Amino acid sequence: MRGGDAALNETLPIVSNCRVALRILFLLTFLPVLALSAFGAETLAEKSLREIVERQKQLFARAEAEGEQLDDARFAADAKNIAASYDIFIQKNPDFAAAYAAYGVFLGKIDMNKEAVAMLLKANKLDPNLALVKNQLAKHLAEDGKPLDALPYLISAIDLEPKEPLYHLHFAKLLLEGREEFIRSGEWNRVALEKAMLDAFQRAADLAAGDFSYAYQHAKAYYELDPPRWQDALGVWQTLEQRAGTAATRQLVKLHQANVLVQLGRVVDARAVLDQVTDLQLTAEKQQVLDSITAKEAGKEAAAKR
Repeated sequence: MRGGDAALNETLPIVSNCRVALRILFLLTFLPVLALSAFGAETLAEKSLREIVERQKQLFARAEAEGEQLDDARFAADAKNIAASYDIFIQKNPDFAAAYAAYGVFLGKIDMNKEAVAMLLKANKLDPNLALVKNQLAKHLAEDGKPLDALPYLISAIDLEPKEPLYHLHFAKLLLEGREEFIRSGEWNRVALEKAMLDAFQRAADLAAGDFSYAYQHAKAYYELDPPRWQDALGVWQTLEQRAGTAATRQLVKLHQANVLVQLGRVVDARAVLDQVTDLQLTAEKQQVLDSITAKEAGKEAAAKR
């Protein structure tokens, strides 16, 4: 069964989408004309656009910080003001590719996806060498159920900025989530696709060596193979344990190790590892692994009686 214990895989803490969103906002500041340069003076238009982008970053940072306490009315009003600023800026600067790119990212984050794609396409037409724009276009196409259309944009993003881990991560996820459609297209077979997917997860993790979340997603990817490569997964989780920077993340890794050991039939070892998981926030997930162990043991007992 791909993924092993499906319930465990669904309920284990995963990397927040907020981390990806913050990375995209960070990359915005490195678009041409938005990046600070030691050469040349900033034009008035560049200064104005930078100020809008900064307001955008502050808005979403505040929303993340407020969480469930977010003042929806205030957020909507601030978002409307930022959109108006973009509209005015674009009217005055109709050929400013970075403005369309930044506006497209903003619209996507407030779920105005159709409008976001229109802005991103305009940015791509004005400047076909903006990797972030191609990444965002791929994201929208993938979310719209068009992975085959998304792929060329994502490959272009990687070609333009091969050392950006986010683009490799998105490539890996695109292959993972759209694999059946890619295979049906005849341009991929399952073996080649799964190798490319794993390689992309690995590349993203290597490029973001200080970010546990990338390595975490790489380790989980072994569950998604057909069949899952449990032994390889165990080795990756054991290596990842050394990189876990906090007690909480180490406990999470231990939980995954126990789950994989169950899948390998090593229930005694699984129990020993699971005994080290004491984080109360993982109580429900720990119980799921215990239930899997109980089921494995019951299955062995039943087989022995036949």
